[in-house]
Amino acid sequence: MTEFAGWEMPVQFSGLKTEHAAVREAVGMFDISHMGKFLLSGENLTEQLQFLVPSDLSRLSPGESQYTVLLNPQGGIIDDFIFYYQGNNRGVGIVNASTCEKDKKWLLDNLEKTSVQLNDVSEEQILLAVQGPKAIHTLTPLVEGDITSLKAFSHTEASIFGESAFISRTGYTGEDGVEIMLPITAGKKLWEALLEAGATPCGLGARDTLRIEAALSLYSQDIDETTTPLEAGLGWLVHLDDKGDFIGREVLAKQKAEGVQRRLVGLEMQGRGIARHDYPIFLEGEEVGIVTSGTLSPTLGKAIALGYLPKSLSKVGQPLEIDIRGKKYPAEVVKKPFYRTDNPPPKK
Repeated sequence: MTEFAGWEMPVQFSGLKTEHAAVREAVGMFDISHMGKFLLSGENLTEQLQFLVPSDLSRLSPGESQYTVLLNPQGGIIDDFIFYYQGNNRGVGIVNASTCEKDKKWLLDNLEKTSVQLNDVSEEQILLAVQGPKAIHTLTPLVEGDITSLKAFSHTEASIFGESAFISRTGYTGEDGVEIMLPITAGKKLWEALLEAGATPCGLGARDTLRIEAALSLYSQDIDETTTPLEAGLGWLVHLDDKGDFIGREVLAKQKAEGVQRRLVGLEMQGRGIARHDYPIFLEGEEVGIVTSGTLSPTLGKAIALGYLPKSLSKVGQPLEIDIRGKKYPAEVVKKPFYRTDNPPPKK
């Protein structure tokens, strides 16, 4: 166990490699109840939220969602989160645990003159992530309602153990799966039922190796208030041509026109050595960047990392060196993500 954003969180249950493999090959489950959970409502809800995000929320139909970011006036990322539009002027926002209070204040301050209401149910609801190629098959018998037709980033409401549950086809592992929000009593019953059905409990360790393989950013490491979504490789969620003004638009429009000065890239170690968070990156003896996340990939059997580099050094194949405790080890810029479900590595 370890402390994380005021919660006691499991690092591992049966072992990182076992848990990681369960998600890649079968089904694993994560207790992610530490995440912030906001219920949003109000007339013309998506229109009133438009000014707070760079993504065009008007394109969402009921049952669809958008991964997006809250930005400061400098275009820096206050937090990344998913907005789920339920229709009838209702929606759900799931934010990071470490930024929950900051996000809540930012939203309330900026929505003060609107009709939008924010109900923080973070401590009233359990949130579980069931991830892996067998996730839907394992969960289906426990749900009163059809979840097999859910597409990626779609969501629905169903009944689990007689309680209303919010179920979305989302996750943070690079695998198929769902995230389920439901009352505490039903959530505890669901965890036990999934355990009995063969789901492997997973901790923070496996969550980190899985998300790095999928090149999914972690807030406060890969993205923060000093990084913009364009620098972080999240340009696909910035819809400059499809919407009007929003906080940080001027900065992003300038970056889009002139090009970013740095980029978050994928790195692969060449030989021994594992790059970790905050390790410096060198080229010909000069420090040129910083590692933001790194691990030994259980799936690939290679040391991989994410890091920021100047645009001129961000092309695939660029040779570099990473300083690991005073010794430099060779590395190379590689294509992201490191792992895809539609292109898994060959089994050994």
